[in-house]
Amino acid sequence: MGTKIGIIGAMQEEITPLLALFDTYDRIHFGGNVFYRVAYKNAEVYIAYSKIGKVHSTITASAMIMHFGCEKIIFGGVAGGLHPDLRVGDLLIATSLCQHDVDITAFGHPLGFIPESRVFIETDTSLNAIAKQVALDSGIALKEGIIASGDAFIHSNEKKSWIIKNFDAMAVEMEGASVAVVCDSFKIPFCVFRSISDAADGSADVSFDEFLESSAKVCAEFVKKMLDRIL
Repeated sequence: MGTKIGIIGAMQEEITPLLALFDTYDRIHFGGNVFYRVAYKNAEVYIAYSKIGKVHSTITASAMIMHFGCEKIIFGGVAGGLHPDLRVGDLLIATSLCQHDVDITAFGHPLGFIPESRVFIETDTSLNAIAKQVALDSGIALKEGIIASGDAFIHSNEKKSWIIKNFDAMAVEMEGASVAVVCDSFKIPFCVFRSISDAADGSADVSFDEFLESSAKVCAEFVKKMLDRIL
């Protein structure tokens, strides 16, 4: 087989419609999770949902790289919008990611900084270019900007404002930055894109469950088109 590509979602609901686009796949149990292996074109595609949070997404990304040999990682899922330009259902691709819940400022370091690392981890420009081309061909207005991650669901306007002020982030979620750290450490190209589940102004026309289902389908089709371009 040729290229090995890993695709991660945070929740089962985020990968179910993607699996439905493939005829057959193998289930592999590893590290307390299930990895779905798909033979597609000249590649092996590994699909998994990490479970919520930075620890679980770190385990999943590490397993994909070290155990399954994935050479590229795509992460798709939902995120809360912080920027006023973002509306529910918008697709946002990360230019870079940061951890808003890392704080060792007591030692004179900037917020989000860990020694021997950096505050912002940049995504892969070539994968991002493929995503932008897919969006263009699909008539999707793909936004781009910084995504902040942390191990808490952010719902207070005060905390959202704090994240914008300190990190200039456009959206917030719970997994992207940890996947970024893993991929950056192993020099694996990666991209992270998110469908906005709630807008900064708090408006929502549908329930989160309804949104998750429709968003997962959009993301699945988007990832499949990215795969077709990569391969």
